[in-house]
Amino acid sequence: MVRETRLSMRAVHLFLAAALVGLPGLLSGEVSEADYYTIETFPPKGHTLEIGAMTRLRDGRILIGTRTGDIFLVENPYGPSADVEYKRWARGLAQPLGLLQHNGWIYAAQRGELTRMKDTDGDDQADVFETVSDDWEISGNYHEYAFGPVLDPEGHLWVTLNKPFGGQPYGRADWRGWAVRIDPKTGKMEPMAAGLRSPAGVEVSPWGDVFYTDNQGEWCNASKLSQLERGDFHGHPWGLPSKELAGEPFASIPKPESGTYMKDLHEQIPQFKMPAVWFPYDKMGMSPSGFRWDLTNGRFGPFAGQMFVGDQHHAWIMRVFLERVDGHWQGACFRFRKGFQSGIIRLCFGKEGSLFVGMSNAGWSSRGNSPWGFQRARWTGKIPFEIHSMRARSDGFALRFTKPVDDLIASDPGNYSMTSYTYKLESRYGGPEADKKEVTIESAKVSPDGKTVWLTVDPLRAGYVHELHLSDFVSRNGVELLHPEAYYTLVNIPEG
Repeated sequence: MVRETRLSMRAVHLFLAAALVGLPGLLSGEVSEADYYTIETFPPKGHTLEIGAMTRLRDGRILIGTRTGDIFLVENPYGPSADVEYKRWARGLAQPLGLLQHNGWIYAAQRGELTRMKDTDGDDQADVFETVSDDWEISGNYHEYAFGPVLDPEGHLWVTLNKPFGGQPYGRADWRGWAVRIDPKTGKMEPMAAGLRSPAGVEVSPWGDVFYTDNQGEWCNASKLSQLERGDFHGHPWGLPSKELAGEPFASIPKPESGTYMKDLHEQIPQFKMPAVWFPYDKMGMSPSGFRWDLTNGRFGPFAGQMFVGDQHHAWIMRVFLERVDGHWQGACFRFRKGFQSGIIRLCFGKEGSLFVGMSNAGWSSRGNSPWGFQRARWTGKIPFEIHSMRARSDGFALRFTKPVDDLIASDPGNYSMTSYTYKLESRYGGPEADKKEVTIESAKVSPDGKTVWLTVDPLRAGYVHELHLSDFVSRNGVELLHPEAYYTLVNIPEG
């Protein structure tokens, strides 16, 4: 009976909001991602745009690299999509999966080396190609990708190296499954972190820390986002035979035991680093790839400073909020925009604040109606009703919204549900959510401005994902919540 009364009051709120503001769709509760972010498709103009690399040049033009080894300058990227043109800037590279403009050069990570290229005569075609470093090895396996480079604050170039999957025709290769950094002046390569599996995205944060995304698979029960620091071990044992070449602190890393809870692995392996964010399998994609921080100062909507992450299988973009608690980055991931034409590999913000999206199936399956593609997401100027951020507290979480919430609905603990779970480090391919438990929402307190809700929950468990769902949730003017779920990776619980 209480439930029926609360729902009828919510209906009254919706009716009054519709009468007052006259917004279409309020009573139906219909909201769509496309109302807030449109997707435009660039025609290929006769080219096969299997995009695996992309960057914005200082003059605003977009540079893209393809799986078949071409690099194109994208002309007229900011006008009508039909007006776009492609000029081949270079060809013959071995599957470039990253591009960087630095000191007059374009750097690209190829399968077997870090290369730099330059156009010296101004005809928009590269005419100088130099090997910066080829200190890592390849075994001939198709899965030995190299991602990057990105430039850290000290001027080093970081590259992440995929481990093989299947046979290795030329024998086992060193440094697969490692993150390395390279001095662009000397070409010297330095191993930085081990235990990577398929580290499809690597970026430097606005504050200078290096992060990477990894794909679910063997020894990786769920996909993740992690910070990279020298000496880290991220769980996959494939690259450990190279640890003797790397020296300490890597040389003393023991091989992990299959079946250990990730939250307990640091006790077994001191070098192990927990992820910043888990992407629960299927709920938040299957294959996270390239990512970018929104540095557009609001030109891409209300999430300035947050991270946007592509997913190759789901062909969608996720959003990530990060905070640092007791020296470790952790935070929440949210759904953002689905419906792209193929598997997303790379993201790049344009000079006017739109988000360019490069895609390819690359021989794998993915959602979408095309084996590859090139699109752009634009903010329409309308602010969606969303969970803007989710912060950890000593007794629960603080939810910040993009619009004021309906106070009656938001203050009812019955409109929230939460579970927590962790993962094991296992040799099998992927694995389930482990040690799952229901979490009780004890109270929900709304701030005077209606934009923050403080949730008191029990229990809070360090080392666990806390999955939150909101139901019957509307803003003060009756707009439905666009994405009513959030996934917070609680590595450390803040002190009170």
